[in-house]
This record gives sequence, C-alpha cells and structure tokens, in this order.
Amino acid sequence: MSRANASSVSEFLLLGLSRQPQQEQLLFALFLSMYLVAVLGNLLILLAVSVDPRLHVPMYFFLCSLSLVDICFTSTTVPKMLANHVLGTHTISFAGCLTQMYFLFMFVDMDNFLLAVMAYDRFVAVCHPLHYSARMTPRLCVLLVGGSWTIANVDVLLHTLLMARLSFCADNAIPHFFCDVTPLLQLSCSDTYINEMMIFIEAGLITVAPFVCVLVSYVLITCAVLRVPSTKGKWKAFSTCGCHLAVVSLFYGTIIFLYFNPSSSHSADSDIAAAVMFTVVTPMLNPFIYSLRNKDIKGALGKVMAVSLLAQ
Repeated sequence: MSRANASSVSEFLLLGLSRQPQQEQLLFALFLSMYLVAVLGNLLILLAVSVDPRLHVPMYFFLCSLSLVDICFTSTTVPKMLANHVLGTHTISFAGCLTQMYFLFMFVDMDNFLLAVMAYDRFVAVCHPLHYSARMTPRLCVLLVGGSWTIANVDVLLHTLLMARLSFCADNAIPHFFCDVTPLLQLSCSDTYINEMMIFIEAGLITVAPFVCVLVSYVLITCAVLRVPSTKGKWKAFSTCGCHLAVVSLFYGTIIFLYFNPSSSHSADSDIAAAVMFTVVTPMLNPFIYSLRNKDIKGALGKVMAVSLLAQ
C-alpha cells in the first residue's frame, strides 16, 4: 500500500515544549544557549584534535567521532524547534517527520555504540597498557566506527519503514518538540504491535549490548585502579570514571524510560523532560566530561588560541 493511501495525514503539528507565551520565550533562550554551548564545545574538540598531531591516537579519534555525532544529534531537533518559535509555525510534513526521526535515532544509535567503544578503549589502555598499540590498531578503530554507522543505519531504516506503513487518520498534533516514535505510535489508527515489539526486541538488543559493554569495562577498570598504590591516582581515576558513568547513566536511563515502556503508560510531560535530557543535555555535557577536562585537549586548545592571538 502506498503512503498516500495508507495515511490521510500529510503533515503533523509539533506542539513544542509549552503553550504559555512567557514560558516559550524563556525556553527559547534556554534551548538556544544550550544548543550553542553543545555545538561550540564539540567543535572545539574537533579543532583541538585536528591541529595537534600528538592527539592523533585512538582515544581522540573516538572522541572526535562522538563530538561530530553529538553536533549532528542535537542539530536534528533543536534548530527546527527554534525555527518554529521564530516563524510562528508548528507544522512538519509527513516525509519531514519520518526523515527527522530517521536521523535522530541514527545518531542516538551512534552515541550508544561510541560510548561502548570508548569504554572498551579505556579498558584496554588501563588494564592492558603494554598491548594497547597492538590491540587498538588504526584498522580496528576504523572498523569499529564504520561498523557502528552501518548497524545504526540498518536499525533505523527498519523502524522508519515500519512507521511509514502505519495509518494516521485524523489527529495530527504531536505533544512534543520533535517527531518521536512514541507519540507517533499513539496517534496511529492502525495496529502498532509489530512496531512496539521491534522496539522491545531488536532495538533493545542494540541498546542493552553496548550498555553491558560499558558497565563491564568500567568494572574491570575499577578493579585495576584499586590495585594502584597511589591514593591520588585512585581518586583521579575514580573521579574520571564517576563523571563518565554519570553521563552514561543519564543517556541510557532516559532512553530506557522513553522507549522500553508500553506507549500507553507514557505522559507528554514526562516524555518531553526525558527527551530533553538525551537530545540536548547529554550532547552539551559530553565535551566537558570526556574532553575539556583532559589536560591534552586543554593544552591543544591553548596553543590554538595563542596562535590566533599572535595572528591578530
């Protein structure tokens, strides 16, 4: 059945975060600020690593990949929301909605995979330092990132095609600031059983496997750190691991809450709050947690700023 026959809805209404004018102004300023911080922070990571040859190692290759994905991730939803506020329009076409959903969840999957890859990289560096160069070869690094892109695209293509087959008969108002799968399933007037089962089974495996990899890696890292005689070294390692795990918990916790509960149990307010956490807050925090606290990154950025000032 073609899309035109399957659905009488040609566009959706994105109701945004709030219907109160005063709150909308405040939320616009807040989200614009967070978006600019997220983009600027991740761009600084890309700049620092690209200009400093000493940072052309696996760890920073993965950090650059995460920064690039986070820029694209937050840019999939926030600019559209900001543009809707400025232009006073809330519509998005059916094709545009599916396209936004496709790219959003592709970047969600990539964040998911890269967090696991980075945890494994740190595990090898801490627990097997003498074999690090032999294990984390450039070919393996490219395969890990390239394989992640491939799996993410195949996964999201499946869910997008399953969504495209649904019928949307009357109500087209999405109580959200982007085209999310849960409110779309709630709006559909056709059977969504297959869609929900695929989210629980196939998407669940793609989410749970990297999450387990992250947890196992950090447990092994913690065991290795406990054997370090220096109290200062232990505190520094635990501080770094604690920050990483806090961001990982925020990312995975909100995703599990949003997408691994029956759609009938969701409320608009709680879904929006959770979505803000992983679409805006996490991409904004990642540069500070993973990179800008790193002395090598700060040193590279200092050199870039010094060269810029001398050039002026």
